[in-house]
Amino acid sequence: MNTRPIENAKGHVWAVVLAAGDGTRLASLTTDALGVAIPKQYCSLQGDGSLLHDALVRARSVAPRERCCVVVAATHQRYWRDLPATLPRSNIIVQPRNRGTAHGILLALLHILERDPHARIVFMPADHYVRDEPALALGLSQLASHMQAHQRDLLLLGIEPDELDPELGYIVPGDGTSDAIRPVGQFVEKPSLQRARELLGRGALWNSFIFASHGTSLLDLLRSRMAATVESMAHAVQQAVRLGRNDLLDALYDSIESVDFSRGIVEGAEARLRVLAAAACGWSDLGTPQRVRDTLRRLPEARRERPPFAPMLPALMNLARQNAQLRMSA
Repeated sequence: MNTRPIENAKGHVWAVVLAAGDGTRLASLTTDALGVAIPKQYCSLQGDGSLLHDALVRARSVAPRERCCVVVAATHQRYWRDLPATLPRSNIIVQPRNRGTAHGILLALLHILERDPHARIVFMPADHYVRDEPALALGLSQLASHMQAHQRDLLLLGIEPDELDPELGYIVPGDGTSDAIRPVGQFVEKPSLQRARELLGRGALWNSFIFASHGTSLLDLLRSRMAATVESMAHAVQQAVRLGRNDLLDALYDSIESVDFSRGIVEGAEARLRVLAAAACGWSDLGTPQRVRDTLRRLPEARRERPPFAPMLPALMNLARQNAQLRMSA
């Protein structure tokens, strides 16, 4: 494994795609004929490249291939086995098992800091849909560019809503500052329809779960919430990288409890949060079967033109076809 530290990487900007989730909320739609629930990041909406493939293309808008990483689950190996043809093998970060988003983020962070102590990292989910990719790419690029001036902050990318949806999370920006980055005034998760309408009137943004931070600042935040785990995982990653020993990481994941990044790490750290607004881009988190169906209804008839990320990562399931089959059999 090539783990030579990066000394002169221009900008030190990295991108991490979080792809280790089990996709349980969508299992009723992603279960195949054999009764196996396929995580939605390995599915597509229309039968072309997987949602993970789209996310990796998205990541390339902020970082070159050698600084794009993906966090995957060991239990999903049969789904991501083609990734080494797409990314450097050392950029495929494997969790022994799913222990919540906080641990996946920490694992990727420690791997990157071993290679680039000055890293600035943009994290993004692997399983969302975006109709207007150039619009989101612009927001991602702006988010990355603001990291240098906000070295202690956790920068969130909020998306301007293009409809009223009470099933999503909202970020209310605080008082404005001299640049496009604003403090976070309030988080509201799944408001009522009336509350969502009020939030839109206050300029609230959808929470995209895309965020960016200096690596060392993010590590400090994680250490303030789960110091013992950070130290144990740092030791395990050092041993894995330098000596090829993965047993310590396996043992650690056997012993730790799941931690959600939003609830366990970010909540209570609002003073360090800043938000950047990205233009409405037809974004959906595809978080429920109904949201998938709503997205499918809005898809343009023509297939989207996508930049290449050869070879294309195939989808294990076409959600449009699966949805149609379930509707017919209901």
